[in-house]
Amino acid sequence: MKLPTGFQLIGQVGLSDYTKWLTHYSTKQQDNPAKPITCRSFARVGLMGNPSDGFNGKTIAMSISNFWAEVTLVESQTLVLVPHPLNDPTEFGSLQDLFCISRKEGYLGGLRLLQATCKKFYQFCSKQGIALTKQNFTLKYDTNIPRQVGLAGSSAIVSATLKCLMKFYNITENDLPKPIRANFILNVETDELFITAGLQDRVVQVYEGLVYMDFSKKLMEEQGYGDYVLMDMSELPPFWLAYLSDPSDSGRIHSNIRQRWLSGEPLVVEAMKTFAELTDQARTALQDKDWSHLAQLMDQNFELRRTVYTDDCLGPGNLKMAQLARKFGSAVKLPGSGGAVVGLCLDNARLVEMRQAFQEAGCVFCVITPYVPSASATSGQH
Repeated sequence: MKLPTGFQLIGQVGLSDYTKWLTHYSTKQQDNPAKPITCRSFARVGLMGNPSDGFNGKTIAMSISNFWAEVTLVESQTLVLVPHPLNDPTEFGSLQDLFCISRKEGYLGGLRLLQATCKKFYQFCSKQGIALTKQNFTLKYDTNIPRQVGLAGSSAIVSATLKCLMKFYNITENDLPKPIRANFILNVETDELFITAGLQDRVVQVYEGLVYMDFSKKLMEEQGYGDYVLMDMSELPPFWLAYLSDPSDSGRIHSNIRQRWLSGEPLVVEAMKTFAELTDQARTALQDKDWSHLAQLMDQNFELRRTVYTDDCLGPGNLKMAQLARKFGSAVKLPGSGGAVVGLCLDNARLVEMRQAFQEAGCVFCVITPYVPSASATSGQH
């Protein structure tokens, strides 16, 4: 048996020592209940290379402070998961209200994400032989990340929940290093909830900021994770984001690509290699602050994705947003799995005109505020 490295017991620890300290801390906590722990994880935009993260490719993605998920943990007598009033409704004004909400939001709120994260966390600690104190807690969450538009809203809730659990149980970086943490979050979604996903979103939500990611087969097989590099975020150009207010026609981007890739279809295999090459070029463009070249690469990324996935799969909503952006001379691509577009417009006057055009078309439009992690925020606590 080993204790979390944040538990402050080091060396050989016997059962009697552990029991004594457990009693001490339990008494101490009853006298002085712990303060609530609140952690936040941010939405992300894929700037280059996605969706090749699920296919041994390379990507660049960025945390944005426009949207986030926030989880609060408070010590309690029993373990309680609090439903979100909007995302996990159990009471409705009428049958018509139930119909409208269910049609738009579906049946899968955030509660399952909290529960799956807790289950996987206990499983991980048991497997690693990490002893957890016998404390219970109440978890609640809030989020302003728009749903079903590919901005990593689900993984943000999982990521923020994991941060809270680590803080509460004194699980440190030594117990659960960042690359393994990203794998953990992906496993919560794929193993427990059967969500189709790659590592990109989880990596950028763990590392935060602007991240270059290499998921090449050799790295993944040798160490179990990719090569993740934080990039300079000073003097970034004005990226923008638009998404469908009703994403029902956004298409489902993942489609049958995985099966085609696994079967070695040349078009798909070569496309994933090209996504990786575009990412390396984009990394250089970002380092050189060559924004016009970066804009060209973003357009190439979109066209390559369109070729591989086809217009039917992309869906009319995504195509209309891309076409609208290009009318104003802006670079444009999909930041995630569909329902939103991210772009780069170097002409401020046209950016203002484009915002109005998107809003008139019924889309939500915003200029992106990059999330730049500070030294004090690296733990994820806010």
